[in-house]
Amino acid sequence: MARIGVIGLGNMGLPMALNLVRAGHEVWGHDRAAAAMQALTDGGGHAATSVAEAVQAAATVLTMLPAGAHVRAVLMEAWPHAAPDTLFIDSSTIDVQTARDGAAEAVRHGCVMLDAPVSGGAGGAAAGTLTFMVGGDPAVFERARPILAAMGRNIVLAGGPGAGQAAKVCNNLILAITMLGVSEAFALADKLGLSAQAMFDISSTSSGQCWALTSYCPVPGPVPASPANREYQAGFATDLMLKDVSLAVDAIASTGAASVLGTAARDAYARLSALGLGGKDFSVAAQALLEGRIGR
Repeated sequence: MARIGVIGLGNMGLPMALNLVRAGHEVWGHDRAAAAMQALTDGGGHAATSVAEAVQAAATVLTMLPAGAHVRAVLMEAWPHAAPDTLFIDSSTIDVQTARDGAAEAVRHGCVMLDAPVSGGAGGAAAGTLTFMVGGDPAVFERARPILAAMGRNIVLAGGPGAGQAAKVCNNLILAITMLGVSEAFALADKLGLSAQAMFDISSTSSGQCWALTSYCPVPGPVPASPANREYQAGFATDLMLKDVSLAVDAIASTGAASVLGTAARDAYARLSALGLGGKDFSVAAQALLEGRIGR
């Protein structure tokens, strides 16, 4: 088993670190929140008082941070303390260029790096069933596979450096748009006098079937485990979806890709955030539509 440094012990990073502990690894975690550090030590990990302490002597360093700027800052702090051939795995959701730059910097410092963003939310992180979308060298990917397998069920090499982030931004663009589509359909069904349960029973077995409907239904009732049944307590917060769909819109602009719905989706989640719903699950869009707080 390996010594692994984990930097970023938030809603995703902490359960991922604890799964590494359960797999038998020696985990040294660092976070600015004392409560997160305590939770890691309570679970059998070790608290690192700094990025340097988390990185030194580690064979692998996992980062799970809010944005590209945080990843760049942590890597700048980490490089001087990393042993040669240290494997860096960044599971944050960031822009593709920052991921590519990080991989290049790793090589310059005698290390290797993968971008490996995840899908599955906090529930998947806790259960160890995440999907990892990985970008990087195939040999490095095979080296990382056993570590990723302690935290996830589906581990896919998407391509070279940055490809994991490219896959993540495209996947979450789909999710952002389909959640709004499902939410609009329930709002319309309500106006037409169709119950949410009837709408679900029909669409979940018809051409409208999709993950946002059948696994994460955005209205109370049909799917008991969905956030809609616990007052939209976040599994994946609106502000995080806004960040991800904004990354997609930026990528659309930088590549000149054709788009019809990306900007509209970004604007809808921005409106939810402006209404004070940024901390709620992104499926709260359904409630906001039903109440006429967003949309026409």
